[in-house]
Amino acid sequence: MRQAARCSSFVSLCLVHCFPLIISPAHASGERQLVAAINDYRAQPQRCEGRRVLVSTPLTLKSNLALPVGYGGALREGLKAAGYQAARVRSIRVIGAQDAEEAFDRLRSSYCAALLDNQFADIGVSRARSEWQVVLARPVLDAQLGDQRSASKALLAEVNAARAKPRLCGRQRFAAARPLTWNTALGTAAQRHSRAMANGNYFAHRDPNGDWPADRAWDAGYRGRQVGENIAAGQGSPSKAMAGWLASPGHCANLMNPMFTQVGAAYVANARSDQGVYWTMLFGAP
Repeated sequence: MRQAARCSSFVSLCLVHCFPLIISPAHASGERQLVAAINDYRAQPQRCEGRRVLVSTPLTLKSNLALPVGYGGALREGLKAAGYQAARVRSIRVIGAQDAEEAFDRLRSSYCAALLDNQFADIGVSRARSEWQVVLARPVLDAQLGDQRSASKALLAEVNAARAKPRLCGRQRFAAARPLTWNTALGTAAQRHSRAMANGNYFAHRDPNGDWPADRAWDAGYRGRQVGENIAAGQGSPSKAMAGWLASPGHCANLMNPMFTQVGAAYVANARSDQGVYWTMLFGAP
């Protein structure tokens, strides 16, 4: 009896430790196959829900997006606990698909818009037999963004590179303008407004207290005669924020305005907010 008990115990332990080693590669292979099929689908123009969708960038497989099949908690909170702060997230569950090919066919048939959405950058896939859970997400910040200081330096370099060349902002032509210098008070005001937008989950030049850019600059200690402000939300890097501003005639005009000689800028991220990250750039004329 003791020998049988020990044998039973050994077999039980072997099953606990060895069973995942037998099935995990197959499941992992199926998950990779599904991601590969989705990326192949995104790599070519498609028709989805009656409209033509251009090529989408490939998704990156992330292990911390692989939530358990049937996960019923708050998505953002679950991902945050796993170390992923999502600015945008979508979870799709497929039931009854025996392999990756069948899972992809069902996803393409019912969720083509989500699969082709270029707002998503990452993907996680988990599987329990014939049930699949696919999580599509975009992180709050680009991995290479860095801290506030490095982002501020990058923004200063970007704006001065833009001002170094003649530019057409909408219908208004601007000659090349001299480079801006960093102003600490404007940087403080920019950071305060970005933090207020991120924590208050709003996007506006006028804050809930009724203050405008000039008010916030004054409160931060700036005493210049003129102030201008650009704001942006959802961009994961300084270059993306700058690209958005340059594409907008009004924001572009602020960037190129020769009257401005000083600047301060900052971003603040909050995974609980709608846009995830908020940018503010304040221009000043002393």
